[in-house]
Amino acid sequence: MDETTEATAEIPPVPPYPPTSTRRRPVIAVIVGTVIIAAISSGITAILVPGSDKEAAGPKPTSAKSAPATPSEDPTEASEEPEEAYNDIPTSTDFTLSMKTTKKQCFGSAGCAITVEPNLSYVGAISLDPEKTVSITYEIHGDESGPVIQTMELSDRDRLTYTPVSISTADRSTKVTAEITDVTVSS
Repeated sequence: MDETTEATAEIPPVPPYPPTSTRRRPVIAVIVGTVIIAAISSGITAILVPGSDKEAAGPKPTSAKSAPATPSEDPTEASEEPEEAYNDIPTSTDFTLSMKTTKKQCFGSAGCAITVEPNLSYVGAISLDPEKTVSITYEIHGDESGPVIQTMELSDRDRLTYTPVSISTADRSTKVTAEITDVTVSS
């Protein structure tokens, strides 16, 4: 006689309640993080923008019976927008400077001839006056003969005028760096 055995797969028991989704936690974290960032940036904006909290409150209502009549201000003065505040005296800490290598030719143990250009960023909290020109003097380190001093000019807040610099390094592993030594403003 042939005996046949029948295989049956065991079915795991059904949990008493459905499992909770773990996808909600990252979504909730992102939403909470966004709300916190929005609140912080609103607070910073209120602090940095001069007079924003006074203007937002608006004038207080007064009763016509209790307030004496006063002459109104000149309408041309009242309609003027507040002047934007500018950083009139930027310092070296208001900028970051790195050097970008645009050409490099190495000669074995004789070192390398490198051409570099400044890569400048303004990181100050208050914007620069577009009417003024900022002269930035900087020192380039890495040349065989010592530091090289250069000056660049920043005008219209984003127009940078400079001269590319050619230097010679002792070997190909020499890192070229720069530091700002002086910042002056002219009209």
